[in-house]
Amino acid sequence: MLPLLLSISTAAPVLTRPYYYVADNDLIGVTFFFSMFAMLGASLFFLVERGNVPRRWRLTMTLASLVCLIAGGSYYFMLGMYLNLGLSPTRFRYIDWVFTVPLMCSQFYLLLRPLGAPVSSLWRLLLAAIWMIGFGFVGETSPGYWSILWGSIALLGYMVILHEIWFGPLARLVDACPDEEVVQAFSYLSYFILIGWVIYPLGYVTIPMNLFERLHLNHDLVYNFGDVLNKVGFGLVIYTMARKWGRKRKQRRQQQQRLFGRNIAG
Repeated sequence: MLPLLLSISTAAPVLTRPYYYVADNDLIGVTFFFSMFAMLGASLFFLVERGNVPRRWRLTMTLASLVCLIAGGSYYFMLGMYLNLGLSPTRFRYIDWVFTVPLMCSQFYLLLRPLGAPVSSLWRLLLAAIWMIGFGFVGETSPGYWSILWGSIALLGYMVILHEIWFGPLARLVDACPDEEVVQAFSYLSYFILIGWVIYPLGYVTIPMNLFERLHLNHDLVYNFGDVLNKVGFGLVIYTMARKWGRKRKQRRQQQQRLFGRNIAG
């Protein structure tokens, strides 16, 4: 975390071209632009729809909106840095992640909090996320094969997150959860962590002097795709399950009212 903060330069950037200009053949620049608007649009959508979901789901919807808002603002600066300086915006990207990844991890705890989810699970998720992002930044800004070493250390945080949501107290608690929508939301989000987050190590190992640098696959392209898929996808899963939970609750209430009306009429 400290190296990330110390790496932020206070020197004024030297502008080489207008920040708003994206060449037609600049695929990476286009993905920065697309990602920024996808995040901001998703944030607005989740915020507006927050009032249309049951109260039980509103905090998770708020966090989903906040995650996309932070990411959208970060992508505004990342787009400017990439277009103006032609540099990979590593600093801004990790500043984004150090806020958004812990918030995304906290969704697992919030889904099960009404069922008595232990606060210790939340702390393990948060600390593992910060560990993963902090050492990942050190690795991505380190020369040569040091990046592999620090990346491997960062991977330990990812392993802790996987263990917590697949085999830890939260996993055991969700197995006993009576709400089908909560179980589905937890399950889908778990697969996002297991499969969707694999995109980030793929981008990491393609940086210069890393394991798969010969692929010549731009890691910013991989990261941009992964961010939109995971952050917007997280929110859409929660929104979909919240609306489904609300519809089923409304149907049960209507059935009870009809039964009550029949009993009175009888």
